[in-house]
Amino acid sequence: MMTEKELVIEDIITDAMATPSPAKSMGDPGITPLSPTHILNDSEENETTRHPYVVVVAIDFGTTSSGYAYAFTKEPECIHTMRRWEGGDPGVSNQKTPTTILLTPDKKFHSFGYAARDFYHDLDPTESKQWLYLEKFKMNLHTTANLSIDTDLHAANGKKVKALDIFAYALAFFKEQALKELSDQAGSDFDNADVRWVITVPAIWKMPAKQFMREASYKAGLVSRDNPDQLIIALEPEAASIYCRKLRLHQMVDLGNKTAFNGYSPTENVGMGMTQAKEHVRRNRQSRTFLVENVIGELWSELTEGDRYVVVDCGGGTVDLTVHQIRMPEGHLKELYKASGGPYGSLGIDYEFEKLLCKIFGQDFIDQFKIKRPAAWVDLMIAFESRKRAATPDRSNPLNINLPFSFIDYYKKFRGHSVEHALRKSNVDFVKWSSQGMLRMNPDAMNALFKPTIDHIIQHLTELFDKPEVTDIKFLFLVGGFAESPLLQQVVQKMLQGRSRIIIPHDVGLTILKGAVLFGLDPSVIKVRRSPLTYGVGVLNRFVEGKHPPEKMIVKDSTRWCTDVFDTFISADQSVALGETVKRSYTPAKPSQQVIVIHVYCSEKESVSFITDPGVRKCGTLKLDVSGTESPAARREIQTLMQFGDTEIRAMAVDVATSRSVKASIDFLSQ
Repeated sequence: MMTEKELVIEDIITDAMATPSPAKSMGDPGITPLSPTHILNDSEENETTRHPYVVVVAIDFGTTSSGYAYAFTKEPECIHTMRRWEGGDPGVSNQKTPTTILLTPDKKFHSFGYAARDFYHDLDPTESKQWLYLEKFKMNLHTTANLSIDTDLHAANGKKVKALDIFAYALAFFKEQALKELSDQAGSDFDNADVRWVITVPAIWKMPAKQFMREASYKAGLVSRDNPDQLIIALEPEAASIYCRKLRLHQMVDLGNKTAFNGYSPTENVGMGMTQAKEHVRRNRQSRTFLVENVIGELWSELTEGDRYVVVDCGGGTVDLTVHQIRMPEGHLKELYKASGGPYGSLGIDYEFEKLLCKIFGQDFIDQFKIKRPAAWVDLMIAFESRKRAATPDRSNPLNINLPFSFIDYYKKFRGHSVEHALRKSNVDFVKWSSQGMLRMNPDAMNALFKPTIDHIIQHLTELFDKPEVTDIKFLFLVGGFAESPLLQQVVQKMLQGRSRIIIPHDVGLTILKGAVLFGLDPSVIKVRRSPLTYGVGVLNRFVEGKHPPEKMIVKDSTRWCTDVFDTFISADQSVALGETVKRSYTPAKPSQQVIVIHVYCSEKESVSFITDPGVRKCGTLKLDVSGTESPAARREIQTLMQFGDTEIRAMAVDVATSRSVKASIDFLSQ
């Protein structure tokens, strides 16, 4: 019954919706949604059209370190992690490489990881100023408000470079490394068409950041636009969750266990279990192949239908929290509460250290030093990184941090007095100067650097555990590189007070990587997700006296319409099953129209009435390419299906009269 409740999309080909005035925002009300329905499609098309990939390669593109792992589809229980990298840091045992990239002075790719860092370090200071060195750049995708294809990044020397180029260079590097390793194994060139690629991103990332990673993958030649399904975007805590299901008891440390575990009682020393775990992982390093149980892990056998657990992914840049419920007998997962978290990764500790240096030596000096001696600044932060990893709750002896000679030398030139003098003069009493040319920090000073970041995480966890959906949590899995910190482990343990068991996988830094491989082998394992935002479009509704505000009324062809009505596709925190679609039908405004462009709006609020409500913003465009689908029908109906249950939002469309598919795309980047 179209006449009773006619919904009309404002004809926004002219971008008229940007203006809130009802009179102006009224175009030709030609695009008409006919049938707003929710249909559950039991992912049959996902199953039948599956390409027979030979191998799944997952890339964990981290803020501080990155790596890849793979599994052959014929041997899904064997996960192989990447070969050892050249280089490495003292006190950092990990098979990932730093997320650092070096470009030549003319902005061409030179190297990635340890190789980039070591080469940059060995450059002469006058030369190094010309080279473009970037590190910890992934966080820009989370923090940039209006992320677009043209977003810039700043290299260590202050020069600007396109973010898309940097991400594409990094992904191309991993593609080359992985294919080379696969080719060496196969004894002949391995075809990229046989690889299903998986890239991990934080679950709290918004759609533009996820789309940005996909665009970078196209640019890097990982996959082509013609075959987008060859690449899957995996959410980091989901990947960790999938892997944690497979854990055997000897592959983890149980902090919540009050009895002795691995021969130590947790009260003796929180870090002791981890020390043993690292030793165990180090001994097993040589193999690089991890056997995953085909059966569900021993830990999982303690879970029953409906049991809930939380995954806390503590990385370098972000902390991501996901709440999952187990569905038996297959062990499928259902998300119970929308992903939450924030920029509370271990980078926060580096920023605190930088603030401390500014307090002692002056912000003006530190800013100058970073630009004039960028390689030495990188060295200083590497020295800090290894000491950061040595911080424990019960440490009593001080931590020494090497100051590069050029820091000491440049400071004397800049200020006219020594570093030692600056330390004496500053009223920072817990940092001293040692005669060996080191900053000597007492343990309390180091722990104070951790405090703001850990406080954020604890505050977030406390809020999460107060939610009604997050009661009776059986396990809390602590994963990601930052999860290795005994300081963090102790505080989480204290906060939970035995409410749930804290489980830390032994190879905590590789948990996401291995889980991402498992996700690539079976993307349908997570059956239900929660929408992080409310999504919808602006439409015209028949004006109803008393229900609609008078200022929203417009008259067209003697009919009264209410403008700017928010037609909700999906609400924030709404459960969406995998393969579930939202269906709308649209009609082109004019028969000759080639492209229908519809603005998509979003909000963090669950219920939205108008696109002009506070907190509602335009976040994307739905494009329907109707060229070449001319039909004899007087009124063409284009049926659009949108999927919200996956890690990315997808759109498909069909011309109802001819049953021909229409090219549909949702773009979140070109705002």
